[in-house]
Amino acid sequence: MPAIETNELGKRFGDDILALDGVDLRVKEGEIFGFLGPNGAGKSTTINILLDFVRPTSGSATVLGMDAQDQSQEIRRRTGVLPEGYQVYGRLTGRQHVQFVIDSKKVDDDPDALLERVGIPEAADRKAGEYSKGMKQRLTLAMALVGEPELLILDEPSTGLDPAGAREIREIVREEAERGATVFFSSHIMEQVEAICDRVGILRAGELVAVDSIDGLREAAGDGATLRVELAAVTDDAIAVVEGVEGVTEVNRRDGGLTVSVGNGSKTRVLSALEDAGHEVTDFRTEETSLEEIFMSYTEGSR
Repeated sequence: MPAIETNELGKRFGDDILALDGVDLRVKEGEIFGFLGPNGAGKSTTINILLDFVRPTSGSATVLGMDAQDQSQEIRRRTGVLPEGYQVYGRLTGRQHVQFVIDSKKVDDDPDALLERVGIPEAADRKAGEYSKGMKQRLTLAMALVGEPELLILDEPSTGLDPAGAREIREIVREEAERGATVFFSSHIMEQVEAICDRVGILRAGELVAVDSIDGLREAAGDGATLRVELAAVTDDAIAVVEGVEGVTEVNRRDGGLTVSVGNGSKTRVLSALEDAGHEVTDFRTEETSLEEIFMSYTEGSR
């Protein structure tokens, strides 16, 4: 049974705005799924439909095997949510925030243990209005973890956190997945997604344009690598030589060398062409196409 499933999911706002257009999505039970897209792509609308904050115009959505609209209360009881831009209650302490969720879900979790897990045990008795942005984010994550939810929906979970805090978030997400939870993870920080997600879905203008593992997306992109060539002298002729090699899609001058986007089998042709033309290659290396580059290829419309 998929943890999340949508069929031909569509949402219009008024007559002019098509937020979602026939989205078919399957998130497997127990996986960490990255949900990506530029601003306005429909990510938040999708999440809001899954949580029954917004009703779809067409299609259907199920969460943990239940209809997202007909059984929303049970879904929320079994789901932990870290929403983007959540506003804490300034007059309540951190402990009171967590205890409120514990009482709402009718579980017996220890609020202090949860606050310690997210790294703010010393702030348990401070009013949340005094928290920094990063502390508020950690508090919201503690609230999402109440009751060992079967599904975690995390919308931009690293907002306001320094690199160490972002790493701690990743560790908690991995721990939750190892426990058996499914994690639906929306973020604009590509390194975070690449480090943690089993599969990725990319949304563009309301349409789901790709779903695969990151390696699968690299393979679908057709090349999967960038060639960085160091030269004794970078000249316009060297650039022209590389641009004329079959399979080369882009060449840029950078840091005493060239950065070359290449297709399969083109790397050796680039090096041979430079050497045949009399250009001295002092060093070279290949790098896999980053998730950010893959993301841009889908969201900017080249794929």
